[in-house]
Amino acid sequence: MKLDGATIPDDIVQRVVRWRGREHCFADLDPAKTALVVIDLQHAFMDETVGHAVVRSAIDIVPAVNRLAAAVREAGGGVFWVRMTHDDKCLDDWSVAFEISTPERRRRRIAALTAGSQGHSLWPDLDVLPEDEIVDKYRYSGFLPGTSDLTERLRARGFDTVLITGTVTNVCCESSARDAAMLNFRTIMVSDGNAALSQAEHDAALTAFYNVFGDVMDTDMLVAALSRRQKAAE
Repeated sequence: MKLDGATIPDDIVQRVVRWRGREHCFADLDPAKTALVVIDLQHAFMDETVGHAVVRSAIDIVPAVNRLAAAVREAGGGVFWVRMTHDDKCLDDWSVAFEISTPERRRRRIAALTAGSQGHSLWPDLDVLPEDEIVDKYRYSGFLPGTSDLTERLRARGFDTVLITGTVTNVCCESSARDAAMLNFRTIMVSDGNAALSQAEHDAALTAFYNVFGDVMDTDMLVAALSRRQKAAE
């Protein structure tokens, strides 16, 4: 299956169709119950001067993310910008993550992700509006209980469907998407709205998620789905 930004092997698509009865199980989404979740599009992952884990292709997905944010807002949904964040508790509560890093990488990570730093701030080309919500998370997944209030914020506003975008596809985005599915959200990863260090890693993550956990669609497909349901309700 060819999507904008990704390819999912045909044998996986055929398996999904056998199990689910169609290629895209969440294509008929309800715009008013749909939220765009943007993961970690911060200077820490996009700016070589202050970043600790820069994904150069993350800059390339910004137009798609902005387009999708506009479509979701117009259709009556919500937009949530999620920031990876470091605080002193992480050094104890998540100590293993720091044990497996070199001292220099630990230092750069802490400097880049501490609240108030340039690295922690959202990328300036993102169309963040006052009605959007900004959420800090303290683990890779934005849905891991106890490390973010994203789940509670989404449920408080009646959202049951989430569109996952951001970086890194196979780290924070995939972790967030899998946990969202486990928490009973209809979860869609956006093929051209996620960025990884390589196309192989990007495709592998999306394929694994599509195979078991939820759906993968591109921006054109999602904008059309949002518009279709919106027009039907008018």
